[in-house]
Amino acid sequence: MAPERSGFSLVERWQSLRDRLLANPAFQSWAVRFPLTRPIANSRARALFDLCAGFVYSQVLAACVKLRLFEILSEGPQTTERLAGRLSLSVDAAARLLDAAAALKLVERRRGGRFGLGPLGAAILGAPGVVAMIEHHAMLYADLRDPVALLRGEQPETGIGSLWPYAVGEGGDKLQASDVADYSALMSTSQPQVSADILAAYRLDKHRCLLDLGGGDGTFLTAVAAAAPNLKLKLLDLPAVAERARARFAAAGLSGRAEAFGGDFRAGPLPEGADIISLVRVIHDHDDEFAMAILRNARQALPPGGTLLLAEPMAGTAGAETVGAYFDFYLLAMGSGRPRTVQELTAMLKQAGFSQVTLQPTRRTMLVRVLIAKV
Repeated sequence: MAPERSGFSLVERWQSLRDRLLANPAFQSWAVRFPLTRPIANSRARALFDLCAGFVYSQVLAACVKLRLFEILSEGPQTTERLAGRLSLSVDAAARLLDAAAALKLVERRRGGRFGLGPLGAAILGAPGVVAMIEHHAMLYADLRDPVALLRGEQPETGIGSLWPYAVGEGGDKLQASDVADYSALMSTSQPQVSADILAAYRLDKHRCLLDLGGGDGTFLTAVAAAAPNLKLKLLDLPAVAERARARFAAAGLSGRAEAFGGDFRAGPLPEGADIISLVRVIHDHDDEFAMAILRNARQALPPGGTLLLAEPMAGTAGAETVGAYFDFYLLAMGSGRPRTVQELTAMLKQAGFSQVTLQPTRRTMLVRVLIAKV
């Protein structure tokens, strides 16, 4: 079928011409010969190669994490031969891994034929949440083995979906501790950086009581407790998850000011008494119907002048477009939710009855953005 051409703007005509040129083998050959276009052509060729080779890169990273290479190199630079013994690899296999990891800046070559930590490897070493996600990705890769089948809904059961037994459908109140342990642990490990950025973006000590919906095992509220020592804390999650939060609060000495309630925040009613409600990485996990139900329940639970804090990665974030692409397919594999733009979330908040929706600046917008909405 021929493309629709009526109403083409000048920009679209230019884009159409550009596409035809870039797809033309003769133009590609000329571009790499001409000195002024050669850097651009080479840059785009590298970018295209990276797209094709991305899975190999991720598997190199997974091998480094699984073999604990970064922890070993944190002791100091070491030779290929010594590393081969510590990694239980042949010298040839270790050399292959180290060469690939050096190309990806995970490790770097040092004097005397040794290898040390690279800038990215060092960063991963200091971020346990990243390591947990890398280990978790083996399940995601299996779910994405046939992306077309996933897009067409021809892959009804996924590993990610099984990790989220309560993401879709009912029956969350029947889940046992073992059913929620793996995902709760994963979210807890990845939460500290998110919590730090939220607390830097919005002061919670001006409020008297915070209710965290879908708060998991209480990792976020434990961080809040240290930042706002006079704030009363409440958490609502599924009964089996709330039990984990109670244990965390007790271990942190917070039982006197932090309560964990078991329930379904999609169905309501919610615990009363909070003047601020937080939704941290919750709304993007739910389809529109459930997301709106959560927002309406939150609005109903808040008093006049109350505040809602919504924090999650958001689609359309400048410089973080690839993060949106990642979550699009992750949530597709999970079977629930989608990343939304600031504008979409703002419209949903207003539809739920909130007003004065403002976007708070955050340190790492690719990690989390924060919307504040008033009743």
